[in-house]
Amino acid sequence: MPAPDAISPDKLAKLLGTPRCPTILDNRRDGLRAEDPLLLPGVRAIAEADLAPERLETLIASLSGPVVVACAEGHGRSQGLAALLRNRGISAEYLEGGYAAWRAAGLPLIDPAKITARDADGRTVWVTRSRPKVDRIACPWLIRRFIDPRAVFLYVAPAEVANVAALYCGMPFDVEDTFWSHRGELCTFDVMLAEFGLTMPALDRLARIVRGADTARPDLAPEAPGLLAASLGLSRMYSDDLEQLEAGMALYDAFYRWCRDATEETHNWPTNRPGGAA
Repeated sequence: MPAPDAISPDKLAKLLGTPRCPTILDNRRDGLRAEDPLLLPGVRAIAEADLAPERLETLIASLSGPVVVACAEGHGRSQGLAALLRNRGISAEYLEGGYAAWRAAGLPLIDPAKITARDADGRTVWVTRSRPKVDRIACPWLIRRFIDPRAVFLYVAPAEVANVAALYCGMPFDVEDTFWSHRGELCTFDVMLAEFGLTMPALDRLARIVRGADTARPDLAPEAPGLLAASLGLSRMYSDDLEQLEAGMALYDAFYRWCRDATEETHNWPTNRPGGAA
């Protein structure tokens, strides 16, 4: 039975990709992380130097909401930091069994080597064309939910994407002739899943829907036309791209949960006639 201040890998995995997912801190020793660089999805890697007393306050001030701390095997490093955070008024648990238990359960890990730039606060910065429709909302959703919850997104004129990315140490995406873009029949969402090594049935199903909506191939998934319609509607409701992104986060949250939990559920009306009368 888990300790009252612990969370099991399976329970944490259920929270991944949802707005309720806690901030996950990886406080493994630097050497261990160098030997095994794969990360839990959405994790924030904490260097040993950041836990020194003179820098710990900066870390604590940057946290909001519940936290899960993960070390190599769920022993003193994660339990100690979680206890310290609770002492400072932050709801914090440690990952039971740590990375070893997570890996043993076959739960998803991501390859952070594909992230080539971060800002001074350790956030990834992504730059793309303004007036998003499908991929340029789907990819930020994927990044915020599975790669970097603190990620920064800059929407600019198409001709300025490369310049702005260079100016602010950002990574351009969903523009031609860049690493993070369409490849053959794959859309940028597909490419991100492949490059980060995110293999999950729900995300694979969602990727088909996104690809169908983004590349004018509604035959790929029955839900693709609905996603396209909702995306085009959002683009006309919002003139501010970041406001559209925030609204789009809820849209993709819903599609993801359907892909994960509700694909077999049907609905008809009325559903509550007594005796099943027609």
